[in-house]
Amino acid sequence: MSDPLVELLRDEKTRRQYALLPAEERAAFEWRSKWLATAHDHQILPSGDWWTIWLLLAGRGAGKTRTAAEQVGWWAWKEPGTRWLVAAPTSADVRATCFEGDSGLINIIPQALIEDYNKAYHELKLINGSLIKGIPASEPERFRGPQFHGAWCDELAAWDYLQDAWDQIMFGVRLGKRTRILCTTTPKPKDLIVDLVGREGDDVHLTTASTYANLANLAPSFQKQILQYEGTKLGRQEIYAEIIDPEEAGIVKRDMLKLWPVDKPFPKFEYILQSYDCATSEKTINDPTAATTWGVFKPMDGPMSALLLDCWQDRLQYPDLRPKVQDEYEVVYGEGRDRKRVDLILIEDKSAGISLIQDLQRAHMPVRAYNPGKADKMQRLNIVSSLFARGRVWIPESSQRPGYVRDWAEPLVSQLCAFPDTTHDDFVDATTQALRFLRDAGFIDIDGPAPDDYDEDDVIDAGGKKRENPYAI
Repeated sequence: MSDPLVELLRDEKTRRQYALLPAEERAAFEWRSKWLATAHDHQILPSGDWWTIWLLLAGRGAGKTRTAAEQVGWWAWKEPGTRWLVAAPTSADVRATCFEGDSGLINIIPQALIEDYNKAYHELKLINGSLIKGIPASEPERFRGPQFHGAWCDELAAWDYLQDAWDQIMFGVRLGKRTRILCTTTPKPKDLIVDLVGREGDDVHLTTASTYANLANLAPSFQKQILQYEGTKLGRQEIYAEIIDPEEAGIVKRDMLKLWPVDKPFPKFEYILQSYDCATSEKTINDPTAATTWGVFKPMDGPMSALLLDCWQDRLQYPDLRPKVQDEYEVVYGEGRDRKRVDLILIEDKSAGISLIQDLQRAHMPVRAYNPGKADKMQRLNIVSSLFARGRVWIPESSQRPGYVRDWAEPLVSQLCAFPDTTHDDFVDATTQALRFLRDAGFIDIDGPAPDDYDEDDVIDAGGKKRENPYAI
């Protein structure tokens, strides 16, 4: 691409007129013309006024930060008196990358256009009255209050509180006649990223680029290093900006799950268990409460198995969770003379679950506390993975799409098969504690009969007394 400035100044009359411009206008023009002359195709602002969000998915070193800094800086200059948000994973990222980095705002906006930079408050003021304000995505509540004409969301897929921070930004970008949001990130299969990609052509303009698109501007040592990741899953994500299906690396695969035919009546259940993973807080940045209901039955052609009867998740905390649990306990499952109520309610004894357990026990409901001990989430899933591998876990089949699970069960299946690369893991916790209890209590026999000294009360602590915890690892 030719340099617009050089082309413009070929004419003597134009050169004289250009020389009469204020110094700041000349600096701005030189800045923009140099960028347009050197930028790659994927770094140029998309045309049209139909889009609100420009989603730039690009590999490492593809020039995402430079693209966003150039564009947000130019927006702030061309629209005097406007306010622009810069959000990155942490406060250090906002300062060291977006503002002060080699490709950051301070280093690409001409000094003649900058009035002041407050490092402590992450605020950059231009001489035309525009303000560029940085806020870390690690503190979603800080997005409440301020309002902006547009935003730059950097490394969106790396935000810890992705959905909550994004929601608050959506409320805050509300000034002017036409808001613009620029999202730059190396992709990960996070729910929000997948949703934005699915909105391409609606209000989202999607641009993709690989590391190789900007390879000439990268250090030779870096060029050599990235070749080591060619052909790997990590390379597909970090170099080619490909959104990897999280279920590729999951412990549980969909083909391990058995579908209960939609036209087949439910079997006779020997035991029904409801399992709860309670939210740690009522704040929206925390996981929701999840519940799963499982029925133990004996298939005609196989050993004892578990069928998912229901599952749901909601941001409920104690005491609002109590009436919901009581209502769920009243549900009767099965058909005809085989109808059966819940035998046991299993609740992890942490956070809201502690008060809930105590309340339900006072109401004489069959509730037990679950303690996973030192086992982390991955260990818990590995412990019960043999149940899936041996076809002992059943999910109801969809009535609309043969061969697929029912719509209400899909969130659980998706989360389970994608773990650990998931936004939330509440369904995973509710499922693993249920299946482990059923296995250890002898309802689903994988490793042979339970030992003679097996005491079900030692598996799950029901009364608040200290007992040896068999789940500790």
